[in-house]
Amino acid sequence: MVALCGVVAGFGLRRWKGLRHVNFTITLTICFMLFVLGLSVGENRLIVDNLWTYGGQALMICIAAMTGSALGGWLIWHFVIGKEKEEKA
Repeated sequence: MVALCGVVAGFGLRRWKGLRHVNFTITLTICFMLFVLGLSVGENRLIVDNLWTYGGQALMICIAAMTGSALGGWLIWHFVIGKEKEEKA
């Protein structure tokens, strides 16, 4: 609901020149939030002590997600887009 309100406000104010700096402000805000998240992770003794375990699990999830995305993309290309190109040729 909040995002929808933002979309409506952004659409209504799209010609206002003050909105040109919103992207830069959003980038700074996200960087600050990531820094504060890093501070909270760094002070949590449980996370720091088990960082290799959590990092290994995160690495396996990342590799599995990338492999699945690549496989899914190849399957779509092979069975959907490739057949459309063959039919046009």
